Amino acid sequence: MFADRLHLLEMGDDAAAALGVRRNRVRVVMVVVGVGFTAVVTSICGPIAFIALAAPQIARRLSASPGVAISTSAAVGAVLLLASDIVAQRLFAPTQLPVGIVTVAVGGAYLIWLLIREARKS
Repeated sequence: MFADRLHLLEMGDDAAAALGVRRNRVRVVMVVVGVGFTAVVTSICGPIAFIALAAPQIARRLSASPGVAISTSAAVGAVLLLASDIVAQRLFAPTQLPVGIVTVAVGGAYLIWLLIREARKS
């Protein structure tokens, strides 16, 4: 619903304002929507924070677009969560791990690798 306005905001505040985007309103709405979605998912699944941090970075590297596409990021996040859930259920069978432990391990390891890689570039 707000994808077109978000793309205009990527061009800069001045350009978005010139094209009629209410910058502050769009930002507030998107923050409220993001917090609401995160609250719903966390209340259902538990803490899976590292998926939200790692998925956009992985999606950006998988796609050829200069920015992060929301649909690609959501798909990567879904695949990461599904894989983490399968690992949590099967790794120490018959005992099941909480999926949050696996997502922290996978997402944390990826983000550490990403930070080291970016530090070596500069």
